[in-house]
Amino acid sequence: MRHGVRRAVWPAWVRAAGIGVRPPPPPRGDMAEPGPGTGRAREEEPDPAGKEEAAPAPKKRRLAGGERYVPPPRKLNPGVSFGAEHFAETSYYFEGGLRKVRPYYFDFRTYCKGRWVGRSLLHVFGTEFRAQPLSYYRAAARAGRLRLNEEPVRDLDIVLKNNDFLRNTVHRHEPPVTAQPIRILAEDEDVVVVDKPSSLPVHPCGRFRHNTVIFILGKEHGLRELHTLHRLDRMTSGVLMFAKTAAVSKRIDEQVRQRQLEKEYVCRVVGEFPEHEVVCEEPILVVSYKVGVCRVDAKGKPCQTLFQRLSYNGSSSVVRCLPRTGRTHQIRVHLQFLGHPILNDPIYNMEAWGPDRGKGGRIGKTDEELLKALVEEHRSKQSLEVLGIGEEDLNSAGESKDCGNSGDCMKSDPVNGSSCPAEDEKDPERNDVAACPLNSDTNLETLDKDKELSLCGNQDGQAGEKGWEEKDPLCVECRTSRRDPSPKELVMFLHALRYKGADFEYCSSMPEWAMEDWQE
Repeated sequence: MRHGVRRAVWPAWVRAAGIGVRPPPPPRGDMAEPGPGTGRAREEEPDPAGKEEAAPAPKKRRLAGGERYVPPPRKLNPGVSFGAEHFAETSYYFEGGLRKVRPYYFDFRTYCKGRWVGRSLLHVFGTEFRAQPLSYYRAAARAGRLRLNEEPVRDLDIVLKNNDFLRNTVHRHEPPVTAQPIRILAEDEDVVVVDKPSSLPVHPCGRFRHNTVIFILGKEHGLRELHTLHRLDRMTSGVLMFAKTAAVSKRIDEQVRQRQLEKEYVCRVVGEFPEHEVVCEEPILVVSYKVGVCRVDAKGKPCQTLFQRLSYNGSSSVVRCLPRTGRTHQIRVHLQFLGHPILNDPIYNMEAWGPDRGKGGRIGKTDEELLKALVEEHRSKQSLEVLGIGEEDLNSAGESKDCGNSGDCMKSDPVNGSSCPAEDEKDPERNDVAACPLNSDTNLETLDKDKELSLCGNQDGQAGEKGWEEKDPLCVECRTSRRDPSPKELVMFLHALRYKGADFEYCSSMPEWAMEDWQE
């Protein structure tokens, strides 16, 4: 009998751009979700005072001839936090009214999923990570960027076993966001309240990591170990609250569950909104988690929003919004249903919804046709970046039920960069979008190995001052020319104006576009 070791099947998390991340930490020896704070599961360290006796080392099982040994999962503890090593992965620069992140090397990590056991790495890459051709993974293996149980992968035909630990080093590019600074509205020993600019995700998710509120606050304001109390969509600006301790987070979470938290938003919509109060109670269904699209549908989740017109300038109206529930894109979808979409909404005020632009739920397309039309409309305008997605996201196989779009993802491992847990069933939207092959001028099969390794830079993710300027021979993004969005494209006319709880109230200023005499 072995003592001190518990064998378990660890869940693994994946991301469309690469293979996922390490699992959440297991308190009390069992698996559990991470705590409310944003952060990282760190390896256990021995007690410096030597008060705790170390667990006995696991005995290595005797292997049959030719059998591959798989080490047991590492024991982790729930000490969660972003640290200096994460913030030092890369740096920002500003250009054309945009905040940009210098490309950097990053490790995606995951334990072997149950459905991968008995399958070769080549088969897994070919069926579940289609954002890149198989030639990319072969070249990555030759370059030493794929590791299995911390050993370089030499043969992609290797068959995966339970508890195998995979690491994939990628050259990571992040979409630009507005250069508008994050303004601190209030701070004390319990909370930090900020005025979030539009286009910034709250926490790392999808293609965003450093261009997020959490990272900017940590890197530029020294605010770390914050607990997210609520979320705002990436394109929504306004009041955003963080707790500084788990106790405060728990207290305010209870107010949210008890519906004691009052939220007030303001937006500018198309046309003349009714003068009287309007209540919309249409249920909302998620159409695509990957692209981040919802619509009114009887099979959706129940929700309620109150609307009151504040002003009308002859072509558009400023409307006060009081959501009584908190569904994804609730205000935006309800306004579209009422025939008054947000004036510059990059999703719900598009021609793809048909001549009525979704008013009254009239779309005239299947969900698949709608998604294709939305993506093609943004492709034609070279504005996929406004959605926070890239071609590689559209080409990938997996889509999670627990995730919003790239910028609005709700469940993630923020430290290691996975977007969301993938589902075991087939992707319900595998045929949503006609995949465009990612063209390359480079033959990945014949890349010189020495050249690949010399340009890999620091494999621990530390980007040197000069490293970000170099082109990575395996990186599609390095060979792709994209049009930057304009700062104007990254602003949507929806703003969280006020949050009020049982013992607090925080407000931000009315945005310029919400002034009564504003003209486009």
